Amino acid sequence: MYEWDFAATLADMDLLMLGLWNTLQVFVLALAFGIPLGLGMALGRMSRIPVLSQVCLFFIEFFRTTPPLVQLFWFFFALPILISAQMTPFVASVLTFSIQSSAFFAEIFRGGINSIDKGQWEAAKAIGMTQNSSLRRIILPQAVKRMIPAFAERSIELLKTTTLISTVSYADLMFQANELASKTFRPLEVYTMVAVMYFFLILVFSQLTILLEYRLARSGEGTMR
Repeated sequence: MYEWDFAATLADMDLLMLGLWNTLQVFVLALAFGIPLGLGMALGRMSRIPVLSQVCLFFIEFFRTTPPLVQLFWFFFALPILISAQMTPFVASVLTFSIQSSAFFAEIFRGGINSIDKGQWEAAKAIGMTQNSSLRRIILPQAVKRMIPAFAERSIELLKTTTLISTVSYADLMFQANELASKTFRPLEVYTMVAVMYFFLILVFSQLTILLEYRLARSGEGTMR
């Protein structure tokens, strides 16, 4: 029978916490860059300019359908060759997951905007508002309320995907776990601890999503799935 012993893992808990902090940095920055880029892609996709619409469509579909690990390797190993510049694991990770997540956020934005009744556009136009003003002041505020649950769920998926960044030697939670497992010779305890950390972190996001859905349902706003 295997004898569990978390003493060595707990003694170096600061390493795992540092890895968690590094993971959260990539996660937060990927959201900060990915959401506005996703909005831009969504608006471009909905544009009446055929070339712009097709370019945005290709961008969205390409980054939604190619594996994130392949994208990460391309930005870390291939892009520096093309631009003749070094790429740190942190920059490559943020760049990869910002762009990859923006493709998914773009579809969420597009679905949310299209869910608003066309009469809202017509009413705004009737009172003399431009299309940009209508979008900013009337359409997006209503659409965002419906998109919040979908954004929260996608953010959870992004957090899970960040476990890949250890493959480019960035000191995230998984990278630190691998180092600690090699140091303590207690991989079972180390990876169990990491699983528990991710469980509670994602559980918080999940509960926030449920709370948001409940409040939106009570306010009469629809939610997107």
